[in-house]
Amino acid sequence: MARQKTRFVCQSCGYETGKWLGRCPSCGEFATFSEEAVVEDKSRYKRAAAADESRRSSSVVLSEISALDSAHMKTGIGELDRVLSGGLVRGSFTLVGGDPGIGKSTLLIQLCKSADKGKILYVSGEESAAQVKLRASRLDITTDDLLILSETNLKTIENEIINIRPDIVIIDSIQTMYTDDITSAPGSVSQVRESGYRLLNIAKQNNITVIIVGHVTKEGQLAGPRVLEHMVDTVLYFEGDKNFSYRILRCVKNRFGGTNEIGVFEMTGKGLREILNPSEYLLKGRPIGVPGSAVTCCMEGSRPLLVEVQALAAYTGFQTPRRMATGTDFGRVIMLMAVLEKRLNFSLASFDIYVNLTGGIRLSEPSLDAAIIACVASSYKNKAVAPHTAIFGEVGLAGELRGVGMCEKRIAECVKLGFTDIIIPTANSKEIPAELKKNVRTADNINMLLSLIL
Repeated sequence: MARQKTRFVCQSCGYETGKWLGRCPSCGEFATFSEEAVVEDKSRYKRAAAADESRRSSSVVLSEISALDSAHMKTGIGELDRVLSGGLVRGSFTLVGGDPGIGKSTLLIQLCKSADKGKILYVSGEESAAQVKLRASRLDITTDDLLILSETNLKTIENEIINIRPDIVIIDSIQTMYTDDITSAPGSVSQVRESGYRLLNIAKQNNITVIIVGHVTKEGQLAGPRVLEHMVDTVLYFEGDKNFSYRILRCVKNRFGGTNEIGVFEMTGKGLREILNPSEYLLKGRPIGVPGSAVTCCMEGSRPLLVEVQALAAYTGFQTPRRMATGTDFGRVIMLMAVLEKRLNFSLASFDIYVNLTGGIRLSEPSLDAAIIACVASSYKNKAVAPHTAIFGEVGLAGELRGVGMCEKRIAECVKLGFTDIIIPTANSKEIPAELKKNVRTADNINMLLSLIL
């Protein structure tokens, strides 16, 4: 009897080899190889070839193609439509990832609430139909256009899709799906890759919108092969801190619109509630007249966000002072501390420095620099920044204030929230709207910045 052939597949990146390796030569991860049997099912390839022959199509002139079949359709959730640049595209393939319990399934079941999107098939590989019904009842979803299928066998799911021809298919989650053509366990790289390709074919050949849920690893990356993110049209990440009620839906890939757009939600007992004015939400409870606090404006995609930046400079008796940054890049905070010491002669060697972006939000835009400098200086000198002041700008190693993008949008958002003194880099002075010039002051460097606010 011939020995069955096996291969070893890296569960992190999908690299294949004929022998077990302790470290993957492709991604560098350790102890990620698992053994899989190699099954040469020739009938599988014959079936696939016959199916390809039956649906073979010819080329079409670009000007003769109608874009109406691929138009955006509204989801009924304004923040989701914003992230998707107008809504779901018919025949698109979308991947939604996020930490366990963050609200991925809740968001997608809420998407089914509006009946004007057509027939929706919700395939759950993690819950029974009765459990999905319980969650739908809690969210007050009673539409008859929603069909529930509790199944993990991909062949059964494909047959159901072909039989009922839904407009939208939701797969929760791709890691629970399996096909008998692959011998490895559900969730393995091979199973996820094969399932992804077959669902992609269903979406494109039948003009069905397919949305799949993907699990993430402990490093925050989507589990499974990297090719899964390449094959989909749109990748959405659901982010949030479990200690806070708000959630951020971020678009990191979108073939039909802009990327880095965000939608903000609040998790409630009745599901996810849209936050239409996230700036006001993030500034709620801001202390007034306390040293070490300042407000800045960052851009997330095309949306301006006002965020409170806090800093604490506390004297320490230890030889090595402590530095900590929460919500922003630690390395950039260290760099800004060095700029303060070198350019303004601040003696920070005997002070612990803590920097925090309130609300649990994470931002890394360079326009945060000026606010971080202002907060640290405010806490160090024990002088409060005026409560109606907003600051933004990038800080260079020479201590200069450099211009930032979309300055006009930032200023308008600050004025809308009641800030009457907005300090920006001089490089952006030409972008100040005439009607808002009375609210804006400019600074060339951090020395001038601190002289304006302290």
